[in-house]
Amino acid sequence: MGEHLAWDAGGVLAVAVLLVAALLAALAVRRWLFVRGGGAVECSLRVLPRDGAPGAWRLGIGRYKGDVLNWHRVFGLRRRPRQVIHRRGLVVSGRREPAPGEAEGLLPGVTVIEVRDGELTVELAMSAAALTGFLSWLEAAPPGFPVDLPQSE
Repeated sequence: MGEHLAWDAGGVLAVAVLLVAALLAALAVRRWLFVRGGGAVECSLRVLPRDGAPGAWRLGIGRYKGDVLNWHRVFGLRRRPRQVIHRRGLVVSGRREPAPGEAEGLLPGVTVIEVRDGELTVELAMSAAALTGFLSWLEAAPPGFPVDLPQSE
């Protein structure tokens, strides 16, 4: 009986290890698929509700596709974006350094910008290079696109 119990526990452990390895491999392949096409940047996002406290920061990948920025969570298996930020009518309403309490949950050396897209208000935390790319993407909007950028400080 004890021999069968040890074999069963070992089998369950082996299956659990294989499942974790398969999940990690799926996350790595998903990330590679997002990044390989170009136009992808690492950025964290949090939603700012109209009333109440801001949500938690979530690490993700932003991918530029035409006139939208599709944001995908890093630790997820969905192919569809969690947030879609449209360039048309976009308002960048502020830029700041992360507060000491929130910097722990973000990548090092990021800048936080507040972005409004219609009813949706989010904060994006990204590196200086990613921020330059984001602002260039906004400025490259076709004529007639109402895009509001803050003045450089």
